[in-house]
Amino acid sequence: MNIALIGYGRMGHEVESAALVRGHVIKVIIDEINISDLKPENFREVDVAIEFTVPHTAFTNITKCLKMGIPVVSGTTGWLHDYDKAAQICRDCGTSFIHSSNFSIGMNIFFKLNSELARLMEPHDAYRPSVEEIHHVKKLDAPSGTAISLVNGISALHKKYKGWSAGDIPGENIIPIHSVREGTVPGTHIVTWDSEPDSIMIRHEARNRKGFALGAVIAAEFISTRKGLFTMDDVLNF
Repeated sequence: MNIALIGYGRMGHEVESAALVRGHVIKVIIDEINISDLKPENFREVDVAIEFTVPHTAFTNITKCLKMGIPVVSGTTGWLHDYDKAAQICRDCGTSFIHSSNFSIGMNIFFKLNSELARLMEPHDAYRPSVEEIHHVKKLDAPSGTAISLVNGISALHKKYKGWSAGDIPGENIIPIHSVREGTVPGTHIVTWDSEPDSIMIRHEARNRKGFALGAVIAAEFISTRKGLFTMDDVLNF
């Protein structure tokens, strides 16, 4: 595939490395210093765009590519209030789009474990869930998109819980998310179900960004020949 990288920070560099190992070509690199190059004449040979930027530019970057008929893989979080608009543009332009808060294969298996645990816990009111996420100090959004995805996975299968709160704000139907920013931590997520006699905890700890990058490239391979809106469940055949 010929790939356009939208965003060339730490994740962009990791995606580049993963793509080259899998035999792909980086045809275009767009970053903040050359954002004006995101236009059709520079994308004529591009098969798919992989976008890791920042929340306030993500929607514009994504929709520019979709309007050019370029399939888009996006891993940027913090912009999803505009997701439905991007999805409609994808449909209108007859291309493909996948967004994930976390492309790591391991984390997507963790999402499944989280949902199954929530299903098993649904009859047991003595247990209360909470989520903790730990990331590097340069991460812009808090809580992380992955933490919010974990909470949504719980709420989908446990009728008692309807939303989340940052920190320890009390609420009978609310799941607290604790956010920690320290050092250069790539990403750690911990889901705890606590009761008076015991607690159950599941944890995913990323050692580096390689897993995120590989998953994004695999997602790009998947959508490059398809039309429509997809999730990592589709990519991994869950």
